[in-house]
Order: sequence, then C-alpha cells, then structure tokens
Amino acid sequence: MQNFLALTSPGIEVLLVNEIENLGGEHVVQKPEGVYFKASLELGYRISLWTRLATRVMLKIGEGEAKNKDELFQTASSINWVEHFDSHHSFAIDFVGYSDEIRNSQFGGLTIKDAIVDQFREQGLERPDVDKKSPEISFQARLLKDQISLYLDFSGRGLFQRGYRQHTGAAPLKENLAAALIIRSGWLTDTTKPLVDPMCGSGTILIEAVSMAAKQAPGIERATWGFDVWKMHDEALWQQELNNAIEQSATSLEQLNVKVFGIDIDSRVLKTAQQNARNAQLQRFIEFSCKDTNKMNNTFGQGGTILFNPPYGERIGELPELVESFVLFGQKLKAQFMDWRVAILTANVDLLAMLKLSSFKRYKFKNGPLDCQLALYNIDEKQLEKDSTTPQSNFAEQDSAFANRLKKNRKSLKGWLKSGQINSYRLYDGDIPEYNVAIDIYNEYLVIQEYAAPKSIDAEKAAKRLQEVIYWAPKVLDITTDKVVLKTRAKQKGRNQYQRLDKSKQALTVNEHGALFKINLWDYLDTGLFLDHRKTRQIVAKKAKNKSLLNLFAYTGSVSVQAALHGANSVTTVDMSNTYLSWAQDNFALNKLSGHKYEFIQADCLDWLKKNTKQFDLIFIDPPTFSNSKRMEDSFDVQRDHVALITDALKCLTPEGEIFFTNNKRNFKMDFEAMDTLGLKAENLSDVTRDKDFARNKHIHNSWSITRKK
Repeated sequence: MQNFLALTSPGIEVLLVNEIENLGGEHVVQKPEGVYFKASLELGYRISLWTRLATRVMLKIGEGEAKNKDELFQTASSINWVEHFDSHHSFAIDFVGYSDEIRNSQFGGLTIKDAIVDQFREQGLERPDVDKKSPEISFQARLLKDQISLYLDFSGRGLFQRGYRQHTGAAPLKENLAAALIIRSGWLTDTTKPLVDPMCGSGTILIEAVSMAAKQAPGIERATWGFDVWKMHDEALWQQELNNAIEQSATSLEQLNVKVFGIDIDSRVLKTAQQNARNAQLQRFIEFSCKDTNKMNNTFGQGGTILFNPPYGERIGELPELVESFVLFGQKLKAQFMDWRVAILTANVDLLAMLKLSSFKRYKFKNGPLDCQLALYNIDEKQLEKDSTTPQSNFAEQDSAFANRLKKNRKSLKGWLKSGQINSYRLYDGDIPEYNVAIDIYNEYLVIQEYAAPKSIDAEKAAKRLQEVIYWAPKVLDITTDKVVLKTRAKQKGRNQYQRLDKSKQALTVNEHGALFKINLWDYLDTGLFLDHRKTRQIVAKKAKNKSLLNLFAYTGSVSVQAALHGANSVTTVDMSNTYLSWAQDNFALNKLSGHKYEFIQADCLDWLKKNTKQFDLIFIDPPTFSNSKRMEDSFDVQRDHVALITDALKCLTPEGEIFFTNNKRNFKMDFEAMDTLGLKAENLSDVTRDKDFARNKHIHNSWSITRKK
C-alpha cells in the first residue's frame, strides 16, 4: 500500500474524504493541508481518473527531519532519485511550508534541488535540468513542524481541468468547486428532476452536473499525467484502468435521461457555453437560452433545483443592478417555483438578504481568493408563511423608513430646486442612523455614498440596510439602475483624500446657476464638484466682481469659474495636482472663458504662498483637513496650521482685501486670539454658506470672512 495526499480547495475537503472512501481509499484522514489516504498503485490510478473534487493527487516517496538546511539536504539525499526519473527528463520542486531555519520556499526548494542534482552526478549520470514552467516530472516537499515529506506529483497539476473548456466567461468556477456545489445542492439524489442555472456563464456547473449524473470519469480526456515519465509507472496497469473508465463512462452516458437548462443574458458567453458542451459531448442534454434572469419563468417542470454563481457586485456599477435582480428573483421564486430547491454561491452574503428567503443550510467555500457561501433554500409553504408574518418581506415601499424619508426630502426640496434651476444636489445625508449614506443627484444620475456605520448599529444590520438603500433609491427617484453609482467613503488619510477608484474616464456636464462644470462620477471618490460649497461659490463670485481673485487648493477650479463669470478682473488658480488643474482648465473652456487674466499654477500652495510677491483683492482658501503628500515637505493639519496659513496669505492681500477661509474639519476652532494679534477680524459665515440641501448637516463645512481691522 502506498501513502497518498489529495489536495483540494477550502470547503471541499470533507466531500473529498467521502469520494476517496467510495473509490476504495483506506485510512482516509482529513487535515488542514489536504486528505491523506492509503491505496495500491492500481487504486491510485483509479482515484486520479475518477476524482472530481481533488486538484492534485500526490504519492509519498520519503520523509525525515528538516530542522535546518543540513538536515533537509540529508533527508532529500536519502531518497534514491535515480529510481524515480532519468537525467534526460526535466524536473521541478514545489516547496510548501517554512520554519525558523528554513524561512522561504525558494530556499527550501533550492536545497532539495541541489541534493537531487548531486546524487545524479555522484552516480556518474548527467545533471537533470530544472524546468519550473513545464517540467516532465514534478515533486512536492511539505515542511511541517521540522519534518519534511516528499511527494511525487502523481496526477500532475490542474486535476480539476476536464479538457472541454477552451474558453471561459469573466469569472469561471473551477470544475472541482462546481462539482462540490452540485453535490451540496442535493440534485444528484434525483437527476430526473430539472436543474436550472439562470446565470450559467460558460456552462461549467451544467456540464459538470450532466457528467456527474452520467457517472463519467472526469480524467479520461486528460492529455498528460504526473506519472508519465516516472520510472515506477506501470503502463499496463494504467491502460487497464483507463480503458475500464472509458468503457464505463460510455455505457452510463447511453443510459442517461436528464435535461438541464442554462440561461444567460450575454449571448457571447452563451456561445462559449454551447461550445464547451459540444467539446464535452454533452450538448444534447443541456438546453441553453439567452435572456434576462428577471424575465425567466418556470417552464421547466416541478420540484427541480436552481443552482447558480451570480456576480458578486465587486465592480463599480454592478451592485445596484444585482440588488434589484435579487429582490425580483426572490419574488419570482415564491410566485412560480414552489417545491423547488435553490442553491446560490456568493461572496456577497448581504445580497442574499434581498431574496427575503430563509436558508436552511449554508456551506463555506473559497472561489479563488474569495470567501464564499453556498446558501440553500427550500421554496415551500414555510417561506410563504414567513412572508405573511413579516411586513417587510416583500419590500413593500410603505414599510421602508428609508424610502419614506427619501420621498419626504424630495418633496421638501422641490420648490427650491425649481426656483434655483439646480440639477446637482444632495437629497439625503444619513438622516436615519441605520441608513448611513449620502445620496446626491447629478442630472439624471444617482450617487450613493456609503459611510462607515455608527458603532451603535450592528455591522450586519447596516450591510442589509445598504442593500435596501440601493434597491429603493432608484425606485423612489425613478432612475434606472445603470445610472446609479455606488461609492464607499471612509476617513481618508493624507494624499488619499481624493482616492482613485476606477479608470472609466466618463464625464458629464452639470449646470449650476449658469456655470457649466465637468463631473466624473466614476473615477474618484469625489466627483469634481463639492455640492456643499454651491452657495459659497456664489458668495465668493459676487465679492470677486471687478477684483482680483486668488483661489488656493483650487481642486477643479469651480470657485474660479464662478468668479470669472461674475466679472472678476483676474483669477489665479493654484493647486498641486496637474490632474485637477487640467480639469479646472476644462471647466473654463466649457464656459468659454479664456485670456491672459486667467492664470493656472501647479504648485504646493503652502510653498507658493511664501514665495509669491503679487497681491490680490480676494483670496479664497479651502485647504484639506490633513495632508502628508510626498510633494509637500511637511504635513499639514488645518487646526494646527491655519494661523500660519492665514499669516502667509495676509502678505498677498491688498490693504482693503478679504480672505475667505473654509474647511470641512468637524468642530474646527478659529484661533481668535491669533487673529487679533495679526490685526484681523474673523466672521463666521458657516450658517450663511450652507444651502438648503445641507441645512440638516451643520458640520458639513465652516466658512470665515477674514479682513483687517479698521
């Protein structure tokens, strides 16, 4: 009997134990690193051919002490490598684990490689070549508690690959995970019942399901095996096992009577699924159709299984559509799929709450690097009973506190929006603590910004509330989900205050009191226009008429644009970012503003102020709360450094000039004593600069008019 180790993905191990036991493996033991078992060489071949759940099967060839490099080398040298492969075959060592002495896999692998090569040389043989990419034979060393175990990679890598997938969709499941999902779904207990994958992608789940129902050996189409050039390989025994597997698979396929259904909205990926099914020679058992899952009706029969792996909403713009789809899908299941089993694999567990169903079982899996859950539901009378006793289970609009508040806010702003011709505004800003989001409107677009939930709100509950927000906001405001933008806003530190999110490079133009601004809702955390400064821009612009304006920390130059449109004699716009300065110039071009009186300067504002000799009638300063940008010599803290900043600005101010100073630090305190020493008067205008849509948030920003005392 030989000692084997079968590897698989997290969550599949217990199923792999059952599979190996059913195939005849003995002394099967599950451990964190994999499943150990004993088997004859013949059975090792059989398990390699028939396993659906293992990613690799390895055969133990030696073990020993490996407390340090010398012991590792000695243990590796104790194996007669010449018995395993010839010197004209390339090899590779895969090293797993580390210890105090052996600190990385590369060091461990090189030590074993040296032992192998030295052994060949000592026996007067040629040195075998190492080939890390495509070796003819591979070995794996596993270091655990100063003990090294050495294995022949018996099956070879990628045992989950069946050979039929030439192309895949955007996020394909590995076949062994698909097999595990099918087992856990329960469909295999009665394969005469329909199986439906409503988001089938490249068809992996369906093809794997039919093959499992047909009791096919998944390894019969595999072109290469890890034991191909292994000197102890028994070709006759292998061919016998292979022929038996081919014969059994063909016989069971002839007797198969199943029908499974694949649906996907993407016609291109559906063609890939159809081709994959043809490659697997299972196309006659699978009916594919191209349609939206939300338009899927039950034409499949009674009491079947729905099993699928939907998108997880990781990409920007994907989640709002998914939330709506899950709500509609949950309603459809209860309306049309009574007595069906539903199994959904997702990394976004919060989405499952949108189904408004009670799962009876959940299993944890890994899909690549992502932690996922497979949730199982029975659509039965108990689910319907729950609906009748839970008022919000059907997402009744009148029962959503958030939906009601949104409608109330929209109604209260209606007259103000109409009279001011405003089409970019804040509609909601954490009004209800459980729904801790900000909702902004930019023309026909809806932006949902998620804030970190207050500590008093349970994190799981807050996540579910966000899903409700994503569902109701576009519905209440009659905005399609493709025009919904979701952002997660957390406290930003230093130069991350304008965090890059994506590279869609989309833009739209909004109108604010006659000024046009370029807005980007997709690429950055902020959009290019601070809505809370709408009124500030008007106040500063009116003050700037027939005067010279200096706009510091100018961002995208919105204050500069309004001042120019209101007749400023000159406008100097300063910002450290080339990106934002270029954006400011785009905004000037949008408003047909050009000429020598409009100057754009890329510089560190703090440093530029110290060196500037020109004077201005009006200086607008809107610094960050905190910054430690690499392009600034020192960090900046607005509370700590505002006096020094205003002192430097004062040197650039005409005798009768005014500094308009603003920031968004909560509980900012103006140093009046320092202002008095400088001969300045600071007037708090925060209540004046807050517009109607920010009236509830008294901490959104604070504004100060600073002038010399007369």
